[in-house]
Amino acid sequence: MRAVGEYSWLLTFDDAEEHRANQRARAAADLLKGLSPEGLLDLIPAARTLFVAGSPRFDAGVLVGLEAVRLPGREVEPRAHEIRIAPDGEDVEEVSAAAGVSPEAFWERFLTATYTVGFLGFSPGFAYLYGLPRRLRRPRRKTPRVSVPARSLAMAGPYVGIYPVAMPGGWNLLGTAGVTLFDAGKRPPTLLSPGDVVRFVL
Repeated sequence: MRAVGEYSWLLTFDDAEEHRANQRARAAADLLKGLSPEGLLDLIPAARTLFVAGSPRFDAGVLVGLEAVRLPGREVEPRAHEIRIAPDGEDVEEVSAAAGVSPEAFWERFLTATYTVGFLGFSPGFAYLYGLPRRLRRPRRKTPRVSVPARSLAMAGPYVGIYPVAMPGGWNLLGTAGVTLFDAGKRPPTLLSPGDVVRFVL
């Protein structure tokens, strides 16, 4: 644990598997939420870290030992989402060929997987999803696109994500999702939250 501001701290989880480190970061966040310590302002889990923001009333002593938190034996039932997609991404043939499968076989494997929201970042509402089968994984594209259309379903490395708005991006484009990821007028403004599970359907 290290201080990264006057009233903010960063906890690090050093598991060999990133998704497990992320699970423990989320478990630590849930534990802190349950304790409701005075002065706690925000908790932001990431791939291997948990950012904690507090006010002058927050006692950082409550954070001691949280980096050693274990996963609960039985987790709370997560929120589940079924997201309909159109398989119209321009990189599907390329990523399928790299995986040594046909586009049809690619989609069969992609759609049978269950994905978990690990953390949000990059852009409001952009969720990093774990669960992509290893054989299908591809690195980011060497040359990013100047503009990726809003709602584009994409993948890079171990992650799957959906672009909330049109923006530059270097992920491999798979299709188009029929959902709105971010709406500033709603509470919460994001459709997906860390710990949610997602299934994609055609």
